[in-house]
Amino acid sequence: MTEVGIEQLAGQAVFTGMDAADLARLAPTARPVSFPADRRLFEEGGTADRFWIVQDGTVALDLHLPDRGTLIVETLGRSAIVGWSWLFPPYRWRFGAVATRPVRALEFDARLVRLIWALDPRLAHELTRRFAEVVVDRLQATRIRLLDLYGDAAEVRWRP
Repeated sequence: MTEVGIEQLAGQAVFTGMDAADLARLAPTARPVSFPADRRLFEEGGTADRFWIVQDGTVALDLHLPDRGTLIVETLGRSAIVGWSWLFPPYRWRFGAVATRPVRALEFDARLVRLIWALDPRLAHELTRRFAEVVVDRLQATRIRLLDLYGDAAEVRWRP
């Protein structure tokens, strides 16, 4: 298995400015991977035991809707983090993901990352904060897509 170095992790947006010692603890949890176009990374409902940082290519997050088929929720490219479900019990994928173009990525073993977090609450807090920023950015992007889809916010009528 090819090793991922501290410098390679430091070059990822989510890890910018992190202490080298913390990156050294995370490096053994990562490995470079590649996927051809149309390769499914994970299925909705499956065990969320890893996550990826895309180096090149694109990944579509999708959701299966009964009687409607599969809906692409978002397409992620370079520097994007794919997979959050590993952060929260019951550690099940809430969406599916498929490579829409050939992908090169760093794949992290989420079980090992969670083990490191259990041993180092300070690092756990720091990384949780960084991943939360990514989640907030994605929610904002989703809000904008919904406004584009449904028109001006004043025209949107929410129903329970």
